[in-house]
Amino acid sequence: MAEAKKSLVGPEQRKLQPKLRVFANGSAEVNAIRAQLASSVCLAPGSPYIGDESPVHPPLVRRNQLPRGVVRGTLGQLAPDVLTSVFIETADVSDEAARQRLPGEHARRGNLITAEIPVEELPAALRDEAVTWVEAGETLSVPRPMTSAASAAAPRPSRSVPGKAQHRGGAGVIIGIIDVNGFDFAHPDFIDVNGETRWIRIWDQGGDARPSPHGQDAAVFSTEFNYGSELRAEHLNAALAAAPAAHVAPQDIEPQSQMDPASHGTHVASIAAGNYGVSPNAMLAGVVISLPSDDLARRRSFYDSTRIAHAVDYLTALATSMRRPLSINISLGTNGHAHDGTSAVSRWIDSALSVPGRCVSVAAGNAGQEIAAFPGDMGFVMGRIHSARRLPARELDTVLEWVVVGNGRVDISENELELWYGPQDRLAVSIRPPAGDWIGPVEPLQFIENQRLPDGSFVSIYNELYHPANGANTISLFLSPFLNPAGVIGIPSGTWTVRLHAREVRDGRFHAWIERDDPRRLGRIGDREAWSFPSYFSEGSNVDSSSVSSLACGNSVIAVANLDEASERINVTSSQGPTRDGRSKPDVAAPGTEIVAANGFGEPDEPWISMTGTSMASPYVAGVAALMLATEPGLTAAQIGGIMQRTARPLPGADFNWLNDAGFGRINPAACVAEARTVNRRDDRTAVSRRAR
Repeated sequence: MAEAKKSLVGPEQRKLQPKLRVFANGSAEVNAIRAQLASSVCLAPGSPYIGDESPVHPPLVRRNQLPRGVVRGTLGQLAPDVLTSVFIETADVSDEAARQRLPGEHARRGNLITAEIPVEELPAALRDEAVTWVEAGETLSVPRPMTSAASAAAPRPSRSVPGKAQHRGGAGVIIGIIDVNGFDFAHPDFIDVNGETRWIRIWDQGGDARPSPHGQDAAVFSTEFNYGSELRAEHLNAALAAAPAAHVAPQDIEPQSQMDPASHGTHVASIAAGNYGVSPNAMLAGVVISLPSDDLARRRSFYDSTRIAHAVDYLTALATSMRRPLSINISLGTNGHAHDGTSAVSRWIDSALSVPGRCVSVAAGNAGQEIAAFPGDMGFVMGRIHSARRLPARELDTVLEWVVVGNGRVDISENELELWYGPQDRLAVSIRPPAGDWIGPVEPLQFIENQRLPDGSFVSIYNELYHPANGANTISLFLSPFLNPAGVIGIPSGTWTVRLHAREVRDGRFHAWIERDDPRRLGRIGDREAWSFPSYFSEGSNVDSSSVSSLACGNSVIAVANLDEASERINVTSSQGPTRDGRSKPDVAAPGTEIVAANGFGEPDEPWISMTGTSMASPYVAGVAALMLATEPGLTAAQIGGIMQRTARPLPGADFNWLNDAGFGRINPAACVAEARTVNRRDDRTAVSRRAR
């Protein structure tokens, strides 16, 4: 029987998500390194580990190479100077006194709060009777579209949609882009006939060039938006006017914290609403999620799903203040939680979409590839994220193979596997490291926290019942490196075996997902490279379905698959549905393969670049939604989604049934606009009968 180790947060531990328990049980030194790797951990201003003198990458060592006295285990007290970005669920939304007691609040929707809480204040927050659950913001998948050479010809005018008299090219609608790498507001694809930019706002969440949105307009943007920098149309146009005389680029006059060549955010915005885009007359507003490339900057930055929630609220507040309809695109993803629309950020977005005149399109994700397409192809690494089985009866076990990268590399990131199953069943879990001994079984309501392996790394297992968001049972397994300034020990490479023990079976079905890491090379020691690298299921354990990003599993969002127009089929990398609860995601497919659009912050003689991914398909749909809202501003998100499903065209060889890779088929922009005209218009309805006068 597994021994349940003492929790750091007292008897209220069951209010705390397992991932946060792992974070909490780390010293300030450990979390200084973790902050470089984890999106929802950050060092507080004034932390002694935040400056340039701190070691960015401690040496990669083996256990017997560490100095004597370097240990890690349960701490006597929680680490100071460490912040975590969380969602807090409260019991009573009207309890203003409880709201004032909770530290670090940024924003609130219903009974959900986003907050930045010092780790050492977590026990006090959990003791508050108004708090029912606390979970860390989910890691955002870094968009990594396949990129062609930046010498593409200008986009073809094929994105123009017939019926301009009705949709007016999206005039009067705001298209909001939530993305990374910055927005090149001076690119020719965004300059209007007067020589001004079509961007009306850019909220740079990691910027400091101008005041925050709250600092510039507290009446519209309340305390939720008191960080980052907001660039406004007047700032951007002044930079455009002043740049020639100053012999600098306009972007140098009004800089953003990220201005990366081949900017992902710029390319996405160009597809949705560039002058060559789907909605060339729409207004553009953007939010730059703070995802620094510099490791020390990452120590000071949050780049998790709470920032998506803030971005959605910022854009909806802007649209409300301007009395304009709003179509938002999110070409970022998350892979944590239950993939059933019950994650905190999904519920947050669903709440924002309860108002007419709003729509959110989300990239389905690029986790569709399960096998190598050619010798040496490693694309399947990003695709093998999901497994599912059905246990037939009690006392019948099953195993999953979980692969950690090797071949001259060592993984120093936190690897997480989440398993979800119905509340009527009871499962126990064991895990065996490569060439190691079994750990477990861990029974329901038991946990192992930071069990040291012979090599010095750690395993944590939490077996939870009745998750507060959906009532399902969940098992969380963490493979943690040894993080210490004296040295880092990576996770043993090879195949980890997870055994599920069927204790009680009434249904038997379960799903498992591997949380995505950000693939990054972090340095070299001897003949080995240190990486933050995604682990994956073996070919035998992987199940090629239900790989849609959990962010795209929201009830009210439109999840978009990647259509390869040239071959008239779905791109092999496009993620598949359905959701864990059996809903039809993705909704539709849109062109996403070798899409030519603006090359942000690129060389002047290379203004266009071709990219491939669901990141390119989703803004196409956001642009179509803007045309629909320009035609009928009162459409709800549900109506827009329903029209897109109704008018979608099957791919060759398919029928009108939903498919797990293509959804309901290819989006039909002209039909969407025409159908939008029939909604909420009495004069378009035909009476079946009339009462005689």
